Amino acid sequence: MSEVKEFQAETKQLLNLMINSIYTHRDIFLREVISNASDALDKMRLISLKDPTVLGEDKELEIRIDVDEVNNRLIIEDNGVGMSYDEVIENLGTIAKSGTKAFLEKLEEAETENAVISLIGQFGVGFYSTFMVSEKVTVETRKWNEEKGVRWESDGSGTYTIEEYDKKDRGTRVILKLKKDLDENENYLDQYKIQALVKKYSNYIKYPIKMKWEEETEEGIIKITDKILNSMVPLWSKNKEEITIQEYYQFYKDNFYDWNDPFEVIHFKAEGTSIQFTALLYIPSKIPFVFYTKEYKKGLKLYSRNVFIMDNCEELVPDYFSFVRGLVDSPDFSLNISREILQKSKQLEIIKKNIEKKIIDALKSKLENERQKYQEFWKEFGPVMKAGLYQNIHEKSKIQDLLLFESSVSQDMITLKEYVQRMKAEQGNYILYAVGKDRKTIESLPQMEAFREKDFEILYLTDEIDEFLIKLLHDYEGKEFKSISSSDVKLDKNFKKKEKESKNLLNKIKEHLNDKVKEVRLTDKLKEFPACIVSADEVISLNMEKTLKNFEQIPFKTEKILELNPNHEIFHILENIYQNNPESEELKEYAELLYNQSLLIEGLEIEEIDKFVKLINKLMIEAKK
Repeated sequence: MSEVKEFQAETKQLLNLMINSIYTHRDIFLREVISNASDALDKMRLISLKDPTVLGEDKELEIRIDVDEVNNRLIIEDNGVGMSYDEVIENLGTIAKSGTKAFLEKLEEAETENAVISLIGQFGVGFYSTFMVSEKVTVETRKWNEEKGVRWESDGSGTYTIEEYDKKDRGTRVILKLKKDLDENENYLDQYKIQALVKKYSNYIKYPIKMKWEEETEEGIIKITDKILNSMVPLWSKNKEEITIQEYYQFYKDNFYDWNDPFEVIHFKAEGTSIQFTALLYIPSKIPFVFYTKEYKKGLKLYSRNVFIMDNCEELVPDYFSFVRGLVDSPDFSLNISREILQKSKQLEIIKKNIEKKIIDALKSKLENERQKYQEFWKEFGPVMKAGLYQNIHEKSKIQDLLLFESSVSQDMITLKEYVQRMKAEQGNYILYAVGKDRKTIESLPQMEAFREKDFEILYLTDEIDEFLIKLLHDYEGKEFKSISSSDVKLDKNFKKKEKESKNLLNKIKEHLNDKVKEVRLTDKLKEFPACIVSADEVISLNMEKTLKNFEQIPFKTEKILELNPNHEIFHILENIYQNNPESEELKEYAELLYNQSLLIEGLEIEEIDKFVKLINKLMIEAKK
């Protein structure tokens, strides 16, 4: 007896979108159904490896496509693992586990047809693409270890029917009652159209995709034979010389759901070592839609002798290369290997080291030989590499030469090696850097004036993670990273004498500012500006405090230092006021103004803005007297 059930609410929304909104590139429905069939065959094959008798007489795992022109139906069938009654409800009636909400949100943002196709694959909602071309979809299935079959049917309007029935063979049959209004380019009952779609999207499925093929003989007789539509030869098992770049790119797009060509392809075989393996790796050119969501899983696919073992083997790629996609095939792995065993596997560690070296070599080659392309890649994935290195700072020697930074002397980004090579002797042992949200902000910093005059090169740290990473890196080739605000960096040799002469004035200004600052001191890093604020902590800068505050990860405020420019006219005014009357109220007002002015320049909040405004108004009035 059949039951009528309602789809999950989000599934209804998705179905409505599939049926009414997505009209282009509907061809991909066949790819999705074939991929599901291939997955079912993979599962059946794994089961049969443990117990070959479960296959019975139906030993050849395959996918069949049949056309029923009389009833306008397309049928895709596999003899894979099949589904139980409950599994049909879970897999076809609800898709919460597929990330529907995230899918729908991203779909609204998609600007191109290709973006839509990619999303369908990324979020695992491919089965529902059948409703783009079908007025009714029927699924008949029987799980390999059950006696009864299950029939599921829906027109996508909001409900589906499900019932048990007698199905002779294991596996799944998807029957698509095609829409009558498909255009002439969407004749999915034409054998040549189907062959072209299989070749385009499913050529590397490792199981035969068979179809009854009609051929006309010389005598004019129609001959019907079984034809295999796909090559079935895994791309990675071929020699590199036999593979075109277009084949590499198409394999990437079909298997990793990206419509952009990859930035780089790495295909190699390791033999003669303690473990043999083949790796086919892709460095993407664009960050995936789901990269910063929980939907994204880093890692490579793992195969043994072309047999799929697992998805997303995280142990094969370090965090700073988490964007790399691809697969590893090794005859030395057991098909029953678990993630727990893999985590302790010495073989896996050898593979990882080989893969990491190949990726580093490929990126270094791009950096040296195709600099502009590497810079475009860095804009996409630089933050990922820096975040990964931050988590694994002990590996800095491996990838520090791949890092790029903006610089005060170049419009192009530079490497740390390039910076060190052109350091001036007067810089001593310091690689100098400045922090800000962008180039313009950094170049407006008060301290930059003095360094420009000295013609010292400054690294510009514009990503939120940059300063945190630089602090952990500590040095490069023995040259220590230092902020241009650091008290360790001296520009004026006679500076100490001036500071000693002004000691009493500085103490009085500190007294007026009370606990707002830890110290008031002179600086040799200002030219046009009279003052600036810096952090009293060499470890946590003011910029780092702002970043941590945004993420609500810091329970305290960094102590501040007010630095004064002893060569500025305002400082001479302060000296005169102090000499005439050390207890002058005017000196206190100037101290408050300089402190708040410095906060504004640093992008920090003024603590008593009303008092600040009144002081400005007072000075403006007095200036007119």
